[in-house]
Amino acid sequence: MPDNEVKTVLGFDLGTSWTGIAVGQTLTAQATPLQAIKSIKQKPNWQLIEHLIKEWQPQRLIVGLPTMLDGEPDEMTEVAKKFSRQLHGRFHIDTDLVDERLTTREAYLVAQDSEQYKSKSEIDSIAAVLITESWLRSYAEKPKK
Repeated sequence: MPDNEVKTVLGFDLGTSWTGIAVGQTLTAQATPLQAIKSIKQKPNWQLIEHLIKEWQPQRLIVGLPTMLDGEPDEMTEVAKKFSRQLHGRFHIDTDLVDERLTTREAYLVAQDSEQYKSKSEIDSIAAVLITESWLRSYAEKPKK
């Protein structure tokens, strides 16, 4: 594998209470939900994030970028951008932001279709899957060098 080839990614759906997390593979362009991480005083739990990064050894980190439906920033837009910068600064892994409009709503629909009750943290991890798979689709469509 060339040094710059991406195989494994971790995706994040940042929230004030929970951060949903998913792991994805570029080979399959699919992601799987991981257990969401509870925030500590509305801040990311860096210790658990570091543990997941060591466990999965991703070549790229994906962060959902929340905006209003019209694409304008909302109160969480800058928080997500800061989180993305912090991830890159702490772990020195390339980080991409992905438009996450309506992913939480779609995650609720996915959960309803599964006919199993899903907690808020599980919904957040499903949203992280949707964010990650969006990035994986765009990555698969890019011409490879």
